Amino acid sequence: MAPSTPSCELGHVRFIPLTYDSQSDNGEEHASARKLILTLVPEWAETDGSKLKFVRFTDGITNTLLKVVNQKPGLSNADLDRDAILLRAYGKGTAILIDREREAANHELLMKYDLAPALLARFENGMLYRYISGTPATHADLRETSTLLAVARRLAQWHATVPCISDVSLKPNGAANGISHTNGNTDKNIIENTAPGKPAPNLWTVMHKWILALPQNTQAERERQDLLLREMKYLVEKLSQRPGLGQDGLVFAHCDLLCANIIMHKVGDNATNGHSQSNGASTSNGKSATETVSFIDYEYATPSPAAFDIANHFAEWAGYDCDYNMVPTKAHRHAFISQYVKTYIELTGEELDHEEATQKLFDEVDIFRGVPGFYWGIWSLIQAMISDIDFDYAAYAESRLGEYWAFKAEADGSRAASGKEMPLRERTWAKAE
Repeated sequence: MAPSTPSCELGHVRFIPLTYDSQSDNGEEHASARKLILTLVPEWAETDGSKLKFVRFTDGITNTLLKVVNQKPGLSNADLDRDAILLRAYGKGTAILIDREREAANHELLMKYDLAPALLARFENGMLYRYISGTPATHADLRETSTLLAVARRLAQWHATVPCISDVSLKPNGAANGISHTNGNTDKNIIENTAPGKPAPNLWTVMHKWILALPQNTQAERERQDLLLREMKYLVEKLSQRPGLGQDGLVFAHCDLLCANIIMHKVGDNATNGHSQSNGASTSNGKSATETVSFIDYEYATPSPAAFDIANHFAEWAGYDCDYNMVPTKAHRHAFISQYVKTYIELTGEELDHEEATQKLFDEVDIFRGVPGFYWGIWSLIQAMISDIDFDYAAYAESRLGEYWAFKAEADGSRAASGKEMPLRERTWAKAE
């Protein structure tokens, strides 16, 4: 059976009372990062030829991510990577979107199941954890059979073995950056009862919280919020009580499984984080095959229907550019879900017919395919207000919400009735191969 809700004793990670400053104090490059690292590991002081190396990752559009390597003389790159530390500093204003206490609890919980690297410390605006050696996936990698199946196995492992946390409180968002609420206590009660009978927080409470965090300063903003609240109610009534895998139809879901959050461990790689070396096989095109994968970044992880987590991963195949030609076809989705169900049955011992369970989940994912667009569309509307990152969140919000409206028009038949052409994303999703 799927794991029951735990009474988790979490929150024992060291706290360092320092702040990462992306501007760097006194103009020295990486000055605040250096101070954080040396507070955590003072033995990394740059002596005897050792030197700290900082590598900035740029795939994300929310947080700052630095890989810090202690370059000791005479060590191989593999040895250096084994001790490397990742510094992740939270994006501006993202406390409106993300419960950072819950994120830390998620990380600690995943550590207990050997599904996350060691969380070494937290600081005022971020965290420090061990680097996972491997290669971040690209959008093209997601279509490779070996990677597709490895992701399916890993996601099934998350859903089958990690219990949902329900004892971390869902905090209402306070006023920040021009985004405010009318009544925090009232909002909290409303949010927690978004999906009756489901332990909070969950997918539905998170989306409801985000909608209530949207600005209401103009008539247009109020009308948009009212529209999104109506759609939220529609989705909750239609989807929240559907039976599904896990206790109460919820699993411990990643909810942000884009390619940059998938680390591939290729056949023949040195063993890392429990991933063993294999026989050096390769794919038909000569590239080294993906043997296993790890997932990183757990800030959005929350109890959700398994069908949403899978549909969300499929939606991420399109990337930030929203290239809907890349959306997985029926063949891709069926292969993924078949492998997922096989692994899920093996890990839980549930007496499910593989073929029947695969078809049922395939159909559920199809029903949930529009929800990721709604989820990330709301998220992007908030980011457009708070972020100082050079990314057009407003345009991205329209693209993602457009995915939801296109899905709904297919589901209710209004697109066909109007005689309009089926949108590209829906056409690609409907392809057999």
